[in-house]
Amino acid sequence: QVQLVESGGGLVQTGGSLRLSCAASGRTFSGYTMAWFRQAPGKEREFVAAINWTIGGTDYPHSMKGRFTISRDNAKNIVYMQMKSLKPEDTAVYYCAASGTHYYSRNRYDYPHWGQGTQVTVSS
Repeated sequence: QVQLVESGGGLVQTGGSLRLSCAASGRTFSGYTMAWFRQAPGKEREFVAAINWTIGGTDYPHSMKGRFTISRDNAKNIVYMQMKSLKPEDTAVYYCAASGTHYYSRNRYDYPHWGQGTQVTVSS
């Protein structure tokens, strides 16, 4: 059974940085796509980034490029999200997700496995 556990969220000032971690367990993730989504109060869950576990290729929406970087440590089974130049509008619960396919998807419904989320709050 796939388990995803996020950590690293917290309170940060505008312009600050955070690194989120997602510890993955329950199977080998070769061929999987791992992703980060976020959800602010009253808004839809939004795609942030995805990474192919095997080859390390990444996908970002244009609005996230340059400030957010997704990576993974295959030996530790951890996916990271490095966030910099944070803004108050980045405040949200950030979720780690996993899909058992090798292609990238920005659609939350293509990801059957989810973590519980970690809160990121950016103060102005």
